[in-house]
Amino acid sequence: MSRLEIRNLAVSVNTDAGEIEILKGVDLTIESGEIHAIMGPNGSGKSTLAYSIAGHPKYKIVSGSVTLDGRDLLQMSVDERARAGLFLAMQYPVEVPGVSVSNFLRTAATALRGEAPKLRTWASEVKDAMAALNMDPAFATRNVNEGFSGGEKKRHEIMQLELLKPKIAILDETDSGLDVDALRIVAQGVNRAKEMNNLGVVLITHYTRILRYIKPDFVHVFANGRIVEEGGAELADELEAKGYADYVSK
Repeated sequence: MSRLEIRNLAVSVNTDAGEIEILKGVDLTIESGEIHAIMGPNGSGKSTLAYSIAGHPKYKIVSGSVTLDGRDLLQMSVDERARAGLFLAMQYPVEVPGVSVSNFLRTAATALRGEAPKLRTWASEVKDAMAALNMDPAFATRNVNEGFSGGEKKRHEIMQLELLKPKIAILDETDSGLDVDALRIVAQGVNRAKEMNNLGVVLITHYTRILRYIKPDFVHVFANGRIVEEGGAELADELEAKGYADYVSK
């Protein structure tokens, strides 16, 4: 069992207008096997939470703590956080010219496992993961995300999730830009990873459509840099019906 604990996290960012506090004291605990949906309007701090935990240098930790299995993530470099078991799927995955998908994945797996996967075994793992996500095997030889459609980039992110087997995954608007078929396939990949690896999931989203495929145990409403409401899956249905207006003023 693993546990990600966020306590009184406050985060700011430098802008032309000066330093602005985005997160204003966030408390959240995610354990293995749990799915937490974080919902809220644009600008509420959802993505700031994701990137701050992952170690993006743009964001300054003002106060608070983030630990994974008792280890202080905020004192770790980005790669150390990944090796500790943290995974971030970005809303806009970046291109990595000159690096093939296959080499990228094997290098990442080597860093996490401490030794390089055996080539024959690794090739089989990659092939199976691609097949499960309805990805053309030719993608393994293409440069990471270069020329990929939005849906292909998101499938590649979920393939990383399945192959690298983290403890806690933060998925930042994984449903963004996906058509109905791609959404279903990506959601199935998240569910597989969760069941196979007892994965803890933080699912950041604006909409409830992905929650039809990935059932949350907990729903947290973000507004003005804080969690202002919490509940079960039924809270997402309430948000779909009423929107966020009642929470923005809190």
